[in-house]
Amino acid sequence: MSSTPHNPAAAGSGGNGIPRVIVATTALLTFISFWRAAAIVLNDLASSAYYAGGEAEGYIGKTAPWFILAIMLFSYAVRAVYVESCSMFVRGGVYRAVKMSLGGTLAKFSVSALMFDYILTGPISGVAAGQYLAGLINDLLLYLHVSGPLSSATTSLIAASFAILVTLYFWWQNTKGVAESSEKALHIMKLVTVMVVMLIAWCIYTAAVRHSALPPWPHPRNLRLSTGALGWLAHSNLPHMFGVIAIFIALGHSVLAMSGEESLAQVYREIESPKLPNLKKAGAVIFIYSLVFTSLVSFFAVMIIPDDVRQHFLENLIGGLAMNLEGPFFARLIFHGFVVVVGTLILAGAVNTAIVGSNGVLNRVSEDGVLSAWFRQPHKRFGTSYRIINIVVALQVVTIIISRGDVTFLANLYAFGVIWSFAMNGLAVLVLRYTSPGQREFQVPLNLTLRGVQIPVGLGLITSTLFLIAVVNLFTKPIATMAGGAFSVLLYIVFTISERRGRRGGAAHVEMDQFNLELESELTPEAVGARPGNVLVPISNQYALYHLGNVLDRIKPGRRDVVVLHVRLLRRSASGENELEANQLFGSIEQQLFSQALSMAEKRGKSIRLAVVAANDLWDGILRAATSLQSSTIVAGRSTKESNEEQARQIGDAWEKLGDQKPQFNLEIHLPNGDKLYKVLGPHAPNLTANEVNLLHRLWLRFSDAVAPLEMHHHDVVHFALEEVQKEVEEGHEDIVVNRLRAHLEANQTKKTPRS
Repeated sequence: MSSTPHNPAAAGSGGNGIPRVIVATTALLTFISFWRAAAIVLNDLASSAYYAGGEAEGYIGKTAPWFILAIMLFSYAVRAVYVESCSMFVRGGVYRAVKMSLGGTLAKFSVSALMFDYILTGPISGVAAGQYLAGLINDLLLYLHVSGPLSSATTSLIAASFAILVTLYFWWQNTKGVAESSEKALHIMKLVTVMVVMLIAWCIYTAAVRHSALPPWPHPRNLRLSTGALGWLAHSNLPHMFGVIAIFIALGHSVLAMSGEESLAQVYREIESPKLPNLKKAGAVIFIYSLVFTSLVSFFAVMIIPDDVRQHFLENLIGGLAMNLEGPFFARLIFHGFVVVVGTLILAGAVNTAIVGSNGVLNRVSEDGVLSAWFRQPHKRFGTSYRIINIVVALQVVTIIISRGDVTFLANLYAFGVIWSFAMNGLAVLVLRYTSPGQREFQVPLNLTLRGVQIPVGLGLITSTLFLIAVVNLFTKPIATMAGGAFSVLLYIVFTISERRGRRGGAAHVEMDQFNLELESELTPEAVGARPGNVLVPISNQYALYHLGNVLDRIKPGRRDVVVLHVRLLRRSASGENELEANQLFGSIEQQLFSQALSMAEKRGKSIRLAVVAANDLWDGILRAATSLQSSTIVAGRSTKESNEEQARQIGDAWEKLGDQKPQFNLEIHLPNGDKLYKVLGPHAPNLTANEVNLLHRLWLRFSDAVAPLEMHHHDVVHFALEEVQKEVEEGHEDIVVNRLRAHLEANQTKKTPRS
């Protein structure tokens, strides 16, 4: 390491000269409404409506809608299990819950199944979107009389190619570190809602006109289990002898409709206060929306699309539904296009969610020492855990290629991860009822007390049902069983080997570690050892510390303190706990980062203070930290993802979202070439150019005589002009004002652009 005893860079060192790092254990979180939380989950959950119904019917026949409905109703019970785990402050998702209750071994197995789920989420969503796109292209070609129907091979090729392109696009976005947006998720769900309302209304009209009948009742005798639906039970009489087994087989082939529930546990930490009531509201919104959308699509498809036609639309169910509604063909074709656009947005969002979730889960596992720090090594340019992202995306692309654009093949595999991650989470919460007894803010209903011992009947029934479906799926989905089992075993072996190597290397890590970690619940100037008015320098990439070098070069010792801050971003499915342990926030990567910062300070003979804090939004975390530390200046490096102006805009937006008592900060954005951009965060006098000052003076001269004998000052001209603009806006002429403003900005931009 670069630090040495009693070196000048080790400000605030202990008596042994080892630098202190203040680790704030309370995460600086940006909170969202329950509507936005519901939108994030629905972007993942509602995507299954595009393929779950068709896949279920392909295996169990026309009774499939009833089983989709049953699964959607059961999903409310499963969601209650997640709500209970969240109320117990077990916020790291299924991995964290299982580890707390069942130990590390089963936690590694459960996260292996969850990773199999995530690895399949991207391909099945991307391929399903591609199938809808191919269906639209087919209808357009037929309408324009360009060619005949597309062959199944061509359709699959389009689907697979589209899925690969979407996966690679989001690979690059995640490598750059472009964060998910709850606002974007909300906009997508608004668009989806418009489509759903139009679809349901049109379907009701069509069903009424045609006097369509409901699907056959979900009785065992009405099930038409295909050979593929029975798997290893194809030559057994059990499904025919015991109707309950046939029912569970049907439920197993419908369980895809419930995918995405894990996302609810991951967004819990971001929900605004009061947390649990808002979590329940979000759960209710998710339940009603997914119940209506997913189940009604299946019902209307069976009721409206003729049986022989519907078999060609099982992988493109909503598209087939759109083209079989009552009305002119051209209107149906336009609506089909709308369905595909909306479907592409939500399914592509699910592809991104899969990458984000996988990255977060494996980062969380790495924080616990199960995976080595090699996996989390930051990208030299973007500072993201690109190795994890690369591995996940490579597995997804290989999966898409193996599937050859076949949604059914992917659906079989996907069901394995979905049901086992749910089952393990249910078992974990059930065990926690006994290992961690006591009052909870929320409990899954239906609890009996016998001789002072609580019997969680409701939770037990839910967990038993999940395990029964999971076990039945083992026998009815042989390919999924072998593939999912092999993947889980291999990943478990990787986790185990990596964890043992990490333990063997623990002694070496202690010898190398030359930082004293001091835990503080909050960042304060006293805790860090910095005076108010300090300079805050956020760092995230050891290969891009030029802005810290610039600050150290200009700061005079003793004048102002420099606080070097690292913000550990809490990604989706990562560390969900509000209170974090030191080793979750400070590992070998942070060690390398701060070592480089200390080395730079040593060479210049300057002192720096070191601090780490967790947040789920970078600039919100930085500004909150600056507020707590009473910093006057924030110095940042240039963003590798956005332009300078976009970066400044995002910082300004984050400042506006702070509390009522927003402090003013001087913001400096340093560029690698040595240039600097200066901004002031908060209300401040504008920096007027010479031309603007001259214009103001000319207007003052012109109107001074006109208003005499009244006295007028330069600021009166500015005040009058601003009030006139405000008056126009209030009178409803905002669009006119905006157009004039846009023209003014474009004219200024043209003047600044040199002619070639």
